[in-house]
Amino acid sequence: MEFVLIAVAILVVALVTGISLLVGRGRRTARLEDDAAAGTTLTRPRPAEPRPQPRPEPSAPVDQPDVVQPEAPPAVELPPAEPEPGLTFETPPPSAGRLVRLRSRLARSQSSLGRGLLTVLAREKLTEDDWEEVEELLLAADVGVAATTQIVERLRTKSMVVATASGTDLRELLVDELTAVLGPDLDRSLGTDRHEGRPGVVLVVGVNGAGKTTTVGKIARVLVGDGKSVVLGAADTFRAAAADQLETWGERVGVLTVRGREGGDPASVAFEAVRTGVEAEVDTVVIDTAGRLHTKSGLMDELGKIKRVVEKQSPVTEVLLVLDATTGQNGIVQARVFTEAVTVTGVVLTKLDGTAKGGIVVSVQRELGIPVKLIGLGEGADDLAPFEPRAFAEGLVGEG
Repeated sequence: MEFVLIAVAILVVALVTGISLLVGRGRRTARLEDDAAAGTTLTRPRPAEPRPQPRPEPSAPVDQPDVVQPEAPPAVELPPAEPEPGLTFETPPPSAGRLVRLRSRLARSQSSLGRGLLTVLAREKLTEDDWEEVEELLLAADVGVAATTQIVERLRTKSMVVATASGTDLRELLVDELTAVLGPDLDRSLGTDRHEGRPGVVLVVGVNGAGKTTTVGKIARVLVGDGKSVVLGAADTFRAAAADQLETWGERVGVLTVRGREGGDPASVAFEAVRTGVEAEVDTVVIDTAGRLHTKSGLMDELGKIKRVVEKQSPVTEVLLVLDATTGQNGIVQARVFTEAVTVTGVVLTKLDGTAKGGIVVSVQRELGIPVKLIGLGEGADDLAPFEPRAFAEGLVGEG
């Protein structure tokens, strides 16, 4: 009788344990399904569930059938690991010296500014009309009123020197004056390094059509070229091709891209990207956000939400605003609204190799008080360069 009672008790305990496990498993599944419905992207592979091992047959009848002696597992020899055939990553050049190599792309800007200034200042005697022409050239290049006034006043002070200067001396004088108004003392370092055991987090914002997603891909190449490990976050879930485009950029240099479903919650994707970066111990996480119309307050408010959500995992160390240099002064109006939504720490000016006016760099920095940290000088994958005031001024003035 006692054996019967013990057997019944064991059976009851086993049933209760089995039911609790089934209920717990159902709860985890429901939570993941709720997250998926909300747009959360689980980019990390789920751990494989342990497979039940088949119960080996006993070699001989035993008195206690519940006790099984497992057989020794056979020795398994695994072949050596081999790289996937045909899988190669591009190796971008380092960022140092890029602007020097690319400054010839400023040819169109220098034709209206550098060469024009050299032509006027090389005249034997400068009249009031000549100085007005200098002002017009600077203003037409989007240098801005304040910077134009500063340059003209300094040149007029040095007018005696200008009148006797050779072509080479005159070029150097112009380069010096343009460099001075470009803010050579501004901090243009990027917050992309690990800090206190967490990756640097770069949030990239901007209006539609400024080249933001392409710029994020190029930033990844700059960082990889400098030897950093990177994770990309495709938080622009409203544009169908944005995630595919960013993933393509990442695949070229062997960088992981975290993405979500189309129309999902951008903050969830950004959160997951940073969590992936933290767990993978990468150097930098770069997050692409949806293009905003600066006149839409709801979309601008969402940027603040993304930043707050991301900082639950790791502090945002850099907020880069991407501006299309061809928009001129209108870009500054857009930028002011973005600075009200998030704390912008740096500006990326794209399309400076086209019809853009090179002086926009000066006016952007003076109007916003934010340094230009990167400039785009072409459509090539490695045509994004860290901004260097002296090299940029030399590109504007030209070779004389």
